[in-house]
Amino acid sequence: MLAQAREFFAKQQILEVDCPILTQGASIDANIDLIPARYANLEIRYMHSSPEYGMKRLLAEGMSDIYQLSHVFRDAEFSCKHNPEFMMAEWYRLGVSYEFMIAEALDFVRLFLGPLPAYTISYREALQEYANLDYVKASIPDLIEYLQNRGIQPYVQIEKEGKDALLNLILAMVVEPQLGKDKLCVLTDYPATQAALAQTKWQNDEQIAERFEIYYAGLELANGYHELGDVGEQRKRLMEANQIRDSLGKNQLPIDEAFLEALKKGFPDACGVAIGFDRLMMLRHQASTIAEVIPFAWATA
Repeated sequence: MLAQAREFFAKQQILEVDCPILTQGASIDANIDLIPARYANLEIRYMHSSPEYGMKRLLAEGMSDIYQLSHVFRDAEFSCKHNPEFMMAEWYRLGVSYEFMIAEALDFVRLFLGPLPAYTISYREALQEYANLDYVKASIPDLIEYLQNRGIQPYVQIEKEGKDALLNLILAMVVEPQLGKDKLCVLTDYPATQAALAQTKWQNDEQIAERFEIYYAGLELANGYHELGDVGEQRKRLMEANQIRDSLGKNQLPIDEAFLEALKKGFPDACGVAIGFDRLMMLRHQASTIAEVIPFAWATA
């Protein structure tokens, strides 16, 4: 499968790069915990959860379309569908549309799963169709009541995390199992509050992020963005993510100043996507757990 992936990128004239796994700055996300590594008993670095920051630094330095096949690491993510260390395929395209990136990501997935048809549904439409819920109009008490009526008990700190945490729980428990049952599903137009590193825009009464995810058989495979290039907005989002981490009793993570400095120099208009390679293998080989498709899973590594 790795050879097939490299052949796919070579045909598209996308250059392979190899950014460091250990980084000084951290990729900050309120919901993703990193694995630290101590160097010479003096310096803390972080096992990256994605090569994104390094790749974007290369784009800011003038490189064109690039990809990386890399092992990435996330603390406390272990289940039948998660391994703390896993393989990710990530690539960036300059000057292409958001729709082009979605189409290319689907082509990559089909390389391994076959010529599956696909459909697109927005985040708002998906919650309306599968959960009978309009997230734009729903308040935090509305969402808590919705979960309780469904017999889903929110975890203790969820109210501290705010509306998006409740929406994420509803998405995971109610909506995701319905996505991509017999076709590839592209979930688009996430709430702007879930933009992460994506650009945002207004669409009628809703501010949305130009962000998409691809699902098949209820399993998330890909996460893509029309990439944010505004350094001020990016710093603001990283600081907000750290504030949420602090409110949850998690450690704040060091902002990657080299990444922000690269954006300041001028970041090209770009779209990017990351795909969980091990999950593709799960589906291709009809495995029920991720441990079945990697040489040594967490328990035996």
